[in-house]
Amino acid sequence: MLTLYRQALDELGHVLDKLDDPAVDDAVAAIASARRVVVFGGGREGLQIRGFAMRLFHLGQDVSVVGDMTTPAIGGGDLFLVVCGPGEISTAMALVGVAKAAGATVLVITAQPDGRVPRMANSVLVLPAQTMADDQGPDASLLPMGSVFEGALFVLFEVMVLKLKAALDVSSETMRQNHTNLE
Repeated sequence: MLTLYRQALDELGHVLDKLDDPAVDDAVAAIASARRVVVFGGGREGLQIRGFAMRLFHLGQDVSVVGDMTTPAIGGGDLFLVVCGPGEISTAMALVGVAKAAGATVLVITAQPDGRVPRMANSVLVLPAQTMADDQGPDASLLPMGSVFEGALFVLFEVMVLKLKAALDVSSETMRQNHTNLE
């Protein structure tokens, strides 16, 4: 059974080894300089980006999640950060259209940069992992459907938090102070 854990970790490691770190730095800079960050992802990708939004809040960023009642209108100076692993999800396409029409900058994280959603974006960060768009065939991951992408997203977001922490000069103590006390 231990070999299943190692196989899963190895698959995630291979994805992260292929990641373009300067592109990650560009994404971090876009987040750091945004007036407000609004995030969206569907399904399990949505769970990952919600966790990232929480950390952005801990870093002192003005951040909201699409669908929350307190999400403000988006506009100029704002960054709309969308995770769309397979590159084409109808909800993401509609939301990117609204954000762009309102003057926001759109950053898409995807495994399929030729998809319609990333083609609509101002910038794209490619996370080269299997999603449900390519989970069939002899080269398919041990992990089902989009799990490799979703697992790699978690690690990517944690590293982005570390990079943002340094770029914004936020201490661990400040992050802890920003954490809720209502748990």
